[in-house]
Amino acid sequence: MTGNGDEPFITAVKPLVDAMGGEMLPPDEAGPEDVVLAWQGVDVVAVRLPQLADSLDHILAAMERREGRPLADLDRKAKQEVVRVLEARGAFAVRHGVETVASALGVSRFTVYNYLNREKGA
Repeated sequence: MTGNGDEPFITAVKPLVDAMGGEMLPPDEAGPEDVVLAWQGVDVVAVRLPQLADSLDHILAAMERREGRPLADLDRKAKQEVVRVLEARGAFAVRHGVETVASALGVSRFTVYNYLNREKGA
């Protein structure tokens, strides 16, 4: 997948691809939905983007890693902040997004809706 001095480019984009739950593959293996990235005029790497539902799971897992504990163990204020961040990232536009987030936070869907409504009223 690398050659012609493109390793710095791949090294640079890998954290972004990992953060969004994508997969890097050789450009000649790219499908119609993949994004091919070029470096100095040459196709270097293709990025396979995750399905939205998989992306939400990936975001939740990354948030848990950052917190160093399960999201369900956070206090109410921290859970409200998680919901605020997820809303800003579009998590609730995903089918079953509220249910997925509620499960990760160890709260009911009703509680997640309350957190969302509190944000809108604030």
